[in-house]
Amino acid sequence: MNKKITTYKEYKSEYKKSITNPEQFWEEKAQNFIWREKWNNILNWDFTKPEITWFEGGKLNITENCLDRHLAKNGDTTAITWVANNPKEKNINLSYNKLHIQVCKFANVLKKSGTKKGDRVCIYMPMVPELAVAVLACARIGAIHSVVFAGFSAKSLSDRINDATCKILITSDGGFRGDKITPLKEIADQAMKNTPSIKKCIVLERTKSNIKMKEGRDIWWHKEMENTNPNCPIEIMDSEDPLFILYTS
Repeated sequence: MNKKITTYKEYKSEYKKSITNPEQFWEEKAQNFIWREKWNNILNWDFTKPEITWFEGGKLNITENCLDRHLAKNGDTTAITWVANNPKEKNINLSYNKLHIQVCKFANVLKKSGTKKGDRVCIYMPMVPELAVAVLACARIGAIHSVVFAGFSAKSLSDRINDATCKILITSDGGFRGDKITPLKEIADQAMKNTPSIKKCIVLERTKSNIKMKEGRDIWWHKEMENTNPNCPIEIMDSEDPLFILYTS
């Protein structure tokens, strides 16, 4: 954004604009984004159906706005800071350049696994930087991600996978919660007994737990990322194309 709100007075002024003339307000904000094709109409709405559409006809990709446009001038600026829960574990800082490479590589991993525009991808992971990488990689190729809290049961996970007919499941061998390990892959294995739409399960090595890997279905994140192309062109998306699915608890 070109304008940063630094005072409460400015916030109140901006808020008033958004209420009194929302179309003009959001059109001004949209000017700060990279559009591959500009919109034909800002807003259409009908609360009787209900049906609301924004920026009809506009074409873009959200990851180009999140990542690519920052590379030239701010590539070495920190994009993500991950603070470890365990003081013995190192914190991680990812610059825009490093994050862009990771996102492009994992997007290519998804494509290699058969993921294409419009496919649904379920993400059942602990709070690690790779979670953000997975979300952005899905958006880059036009896949719709569904993040499921890594504390839900196998039944809750399978219900969400089946409802969205997810093709790919991304999980981890486990996740740390305090001094305990949540057996995410074990829970995922139970869920996948009843999820016929899942074709591949990509597993991040986090806790180094002893897990089972089903041949032909389960693949390791780190092995797939080795020697993978760090360049992945964006998929041009319509402004009203779905980005993610988020279920309530």
